[in-house]
Amino acid sequence: MKNSIQPGRATRRTVIQTLLGAAGVGALVLPRSSYAANPGRFEGYSSVKITRLETFLVKPRWIFLKIHTDAGVTGLGEPLLEGRALTIQTAIKELEPYLIGKDPRHIIHHWQAIYRHAFYRGGPILTSALSGVDHALWDIKGKLLNVPVYELLGGPTRDRVRIYGRAGTPEDMKKRKQEGYTVIKTGVAKKNPANFVENPKFIQHATDAFAALREAGGDEMDIAIDFHGAIPPQTSKLLIKELEPFKPMFVEEPCQAQNVDTLVDIARGTHLPIATGERIFTKWGFREILEKGAAAILQPDLCHAGGITEGRLIAGMAEAYYVPIAPHNPMGPISLAAGLQLAGAIPNFLVQEQVSLGEGYIKNPFKLQKDGTVMLPAAPGLGVELDDAALADKIGHDWKNPESYNALDGSVVDW
Repeated sequence: MKNSIQPGRATRRTVIQTLLGAAGVGALVLPRSSYAANPGRFEGYSSVKITRLETFLVKPRWIFLKIHTDAGVTGLGEPLLEGRALTIQTAIKELEPYLIGKDPRHIIHHWQAIYRHAFYRGGPILTSALSGVDHALWDIKGKLLNVPVYELLGGPTRDRVRIYGRAGTPEDMKKRKQEGYTVIKTGVAKKNPANFVENPKFIQHATDAFAALREAGGDEMDIAIDFHGAIPPQTSKLLIKELEPFKPMFVEEPCQAQNVDTLVDIARGTHLPIATGERIFTKWGFREILEKGAAAILQPDLCHAGGITEGRLIAGMAEAYYVPIAPHNPMGPISLAAGLQLAGAIPNFLVQEQVSLGEGYIKNPFKLQKDGTVMLPAAPGLGVELDDAALADKIGHDWKNPESYNALDGSVVDW
C-alpha cells in the first residue's frame, strides 16, 4: 500500500488517521476540538457563562446558594450540612474557580468533574456542596428554556405531591388533620436517650405515645415514626415489635447507617416497612442497601446525596427493586422545591418531607391542598423566587447540632 502522507505536510492527525486506515479502522473520525479545553462551543448554541457564586446563612439553620450568569439568569440551591454551615460555605468557595466561566447548562459534566476530580470522593461535605450547585444549575437551565425542571427529566408523572407534617401529641395530630395532612411523622417518645438495651418501662412509654397518636389520627391517617438512628439496634428490635399492632407507615432509621447488615437484620425481623437514606450519599451509597434488601423505602436527601441529578438515578435504581422514594427534607423551601421537581418526574414516589412551605422566605409559598398535597410548580426551573424583603430579618445564624449524653454516666449518645 502506498503511503498517502506527502513529504513536508505530515501532521500528527494525518499520521494517526493513515495508520488507522491501514489497520482497517477508516470509519473512525478523530475529534477536531476538545470539549474539556473549549466547553460549550457548539454551532448554534448561544453562550452562557457562570459569573459568581453567592451563599448566605438563613435562619433557622439553612444555607441558600445563588449562582449568577452573564445572561442575567440566576439559579437557587440549598447546599446544607446541619451544624456545619461555615464548612459548607468554604466548600462552595472552593468550587468557585472551577465553575466561573463555565456554561451552567452542562449539568452532568459539572457534576462528574466536581465529584471525580476531588480524588477523595463522596462524604457529607463534598456531596452537600455539590447538591446545592446541582439544584442551582437545574434551576438556571429550566429558566433559560422556560420550563419546570421535571419537564427536563421526562415530563410529569403526577400533577400533585403528597407531603407530610409532624405531630408529637394527640393535640398536634388533631391540628394536622384539620390543616389537611393525611401523612404525619413522629419521633420516639422518651424521657432520656435510649440505652443499648432498654427496660419495659421505656418500651411501654414509647408504644403508648404512638398508640395515642394512632387513636387521634384514626386508621385513615398514615403515621411514620423516626428512630433517628438514636435507638440502638438491640432496643430497636424490641420497640418495633411492640409498635407492629399500630401499623406505622414506616420505621425510619432504626439504627445508624454505617453497618448495612445490621439494618438488614432489623428489616428481616419485622413486616413493617423500614426506611433509610438521609445519611447516605450518592448512588454508590444506596447500592448495597438495595442489593441486600435493607430498606423497603429510600429517603435520599437532595441536599446531601448529590442533588436532583443523583436523586433521579437513585430513584431509577430503587424502581428496579420495587422500592419507593420518600425524600428526606427537614430543610428550607429551595430544598422542598427540588424535591417536588424530582417527585414530579419519577414513577416510584411515595411522600415528601417538609418543615416549611416557604412562608416568609419565597414569593408565592406552596399551599397545602385539602387532600394533603401541594401542586407541582408550574414556573420555570425550580419554580421558586426568593422574597428578599421577607428574608431581611432572617439572614445569619449560628445553629449547632444538639449534644446528647447518657443520663446516668454522662457518656456520649446519639441525638
